[in-house]
Amino acid sequence: MTAHISTVAFQGIEVLPVDVQCQLSNGLPALTVVGLPDKAVAESRERVRAALQALGLALPPKRITLNLAPADLQKEGSHYDLPIALALLLAMDILPIEELCRYMALGELGLDGQLAPVSGVLAAAVAAAASDRGLICPAAQGPEAAWSGTEILAPAGLLGLINHFKGHQILARPVPLLAAEGGPPPDLIEVKGQETAKRALEVAAAGGHNLLMIGPPGSGKSMLAARLPGLLPPLEPAEALEISTIHSLAGQLAEGRLLRHRPFREPHHSASVAALVGGGQRARPGEISLAHLGVLFLDELPEFQRGALEALRQPLESGRITVARANAHVSYPARVQLVAAMNPCKCGYLGDARMGCARAPKCGADYQARISGPLFDRIDLHVTVPALNPADLSLPPPREASAAVAARVARARVLQAARFAAAAPDRIIRTNAEADGALLESCTPIDEAARRLLMDAAERMHLSARGYHRVLKVGRTLADLADSPAIGRIHIAEALSFRRTGAGLESGMSERPLK
Repeated sequence: MTAHISTVAFQGIEVLPVDVQCQLSNGLPALTVVGLPDKAVAESRERVRAALQALGLALPPKRITLNLAPADLQKEGSHYDLPIALALLLAMDILPIEELCRYMALGELGLDGQLAPVSGVLAAAVAAAASDRGLICPAAQGPEAAWSGTEILAPAGLLGLINHFKGHQILARPVPLLAAEGGPPPDLIEVKGQETAKRALEVAAAGGHNLLMIGPPGSGKSMLAARLPGLLPPLEPAEALEISTIHSLAGQLAEGRLLRHRPFREPHHSASVAALVGGGQRARPGEISLAHLGVLFLDELPEFQRGALEALRQPLESGRITVARANAHVSYPARVQLVAAMNPCKCGYLGDARMGCARAPKCGADYQARISGPLFDRIDLHVTVPALNPADLSLPPPREASAAVAARVARARVLQAARFAAAAPDRIIRTNAEADGALLESCTPIDEAARRLLMDAAERMHLSARGYHRVLKVGRTLADLADSPAIGRIHIAEALSFRRTGAGLESGMSERPLK
């Protein structure tokens, strides 16, 4: 007789079904796990054996073969412990087959039979619901699995699960939980001066545009970036589930609580390529995927590894990252809003006569050359954040708080959602930054004067095709903020003021004028 229990394997955000098969046969006593298991899965034999012994159960003196089908799919992780133990209990006639066949199972077993948390429970629960099955998972992750709507059993240990199926106790259905509200986000009212940078921050929030802030140390670049989450609209339920699924796969969903705020990730500049885009020996989501539908803040941009920055180019354009491995290709969503900050040069004071540099302007050109032109071309808004003088710091606080700016951003996003829902009902496009050029031009009227200005600027500033369309996207966002149905000349002019070319970046503090 062969006993079966269902579990899952993860490839990126894709959840693949796995059938755990257990067969008892005559022969020398042995416990063998086959089906391309990794080291963690192979070691599950000892954890399962110890957990059963802790419950007073001994393995039968037979040859026990456990197969994880399909056999050509790599099995990684400790979440196979629970399905392997259940398959053994089924084969030993301790649990009823007709009951367990309606469930998927995943969880890590301790030597005392208790269940420890594993990654990917939310994704597994959604997959179980889609296949009309229930899910068995550790008690600590019952709250996240409960959001799937399917039947969830979340025991603290293997003994509780056995007693449930034997009818000695009933496991309570876990209650879905949300992450703690937390304190209010940092407010723009705390930022003195920097009105141009604040305007750029509002435009970036309204249209989902990438933003680069350039300025000397202490000018407020990081302070401004930290206030961007307070301007973004709250998560929709579907967005919260999508983001939480990625964090669940990465094992970063605290206490099984669904996220309620857009992520704001700020990796250190020493981060590797795998840390930023994902991958590694066991492929995991990187920072760009953990920031999906939120903000990825890269402070000290030129200090990041060149290869790590270049790896961001494709996902910034497509909103998806694909990690190629020897035995599989895994994909993760990566629709992020990139916000970067950098000094104009290595010392940070290029263009400041009071802080003269003996190597200027070569130090600025060398420092900024660490960032490739194609990456610069993918950043819609380039803004200078000059140093503040003591007189600016003594001014009274600004009158406009984040709440007022967030209200304008929310209105602009509602306009964008309605526009793209009508123009492309078969696609999910939330912001102007996500729309391709052809779609934007087809559903966005533009004044003739604005079109002439854009064409002239594209020729004189040597804008690429991508740069042309990104100026158009920013212009559409500015028109949305002004509640204008058409893109006007003033919107294109302001969008061009935020667009810099390589020549304009060399000074660090001035824009390249039209010739």
